[in-house]
Amino acid sequence: MASTATVPFTGVFDADPVHSSFGFAVRYQGVSVFRGTMDDVRATLTTDGSGTRLEGAAKVESISVRTPEQFRQHLLSDEFFGAESHPEVTFRSTDVKLNEDGTARIEGELTIKGITRPVVGTGTWTAPASDAFGNTRGHLNVEAKIDRTEFDMNWNMDLPSGGKALANDVTLIIDASLLQRAEA
Repeated sequence: MASTATVPFTGVFDADPVHSSFGFAVRYQGVSVFRGTMDDVRATLTTDGSGTRLEGAAKVESISVRTPEQFRQHLLSDEFFGAESHPEVTFRSTDVKLNEDGTARIEGELTIKGITRPVVGTGTWTAPASDAFGNTRGHLNVEAKIDRTEFDMNWNMDLPSGGKALANDVTLIIDASLLQRAEA
């Protein structure tokens, strides 16, 4: 399903892999924030007479964290992303609103570990314009909150002072630099 909102441009825009990422942040140890990104990202924003659609995917193996390698391996395991059985995180929009004031609201279906759940993201967008190299480029930055346990990511441990080591709420951060496809 596509949006019904009026968007002041048309075309197909693909995420520039050098300038796009899919990130996450989760409260850890009750006081810190654990962050990571998946850098192998594909996304396509299509705007035409039938509306605006966004689809994307991130390869789980491309996960990057600033911690020892064993943390990365733990994230790839079945206790978290299950990379061997589920190599991608995917998203397909059901409604896209790119507002004239530069705000964005995107509703859709997020699939992690083969489990699909609805998600709503909000953020900002920059309308396409010519860049320094003659390309037409726009930008989309959206955040969404999910409960990781709804995607079968249940690992946790008790803290000595009480509570759990890892929060269930996770903030997803999508940062996409979008290049317009050349017309065929």
